[in-house]
Amino acid sequence: MIISMLIQLINIATQAVILLVIVAAILSYFMSPYHQVRQTIDRIVDPMLAPIRRVVPLVGSIDFSPVIFIILVQIVSGALVNFLYALR
Repeated sequence: MIISMLIQLINIATQAVILLVIVAAILSYFMSPYHQVRQTIDRIVDPMLAPIRRVVPLVGSIDFSPVIFIILVQIVSGALVNFLYALR
């Protein structure tokens, strides 16, 4: 019972983080960086992307850190869920 709830919590948290990163990336193209909504989302997302941005350089003007972060989150989430399934 508790393991199932933990799995659901991990899945929900993973989806929420990925959604925030995608929204931040999309808003960066259309919304002013000084808009309150974008600043709020950037305050949440930027600390997660900062370590990746230090390692992965920009390619032209394209920032691949959101894509890399999403892949890493999915890998870690999948590993945690598989580990919890093994404990069942």
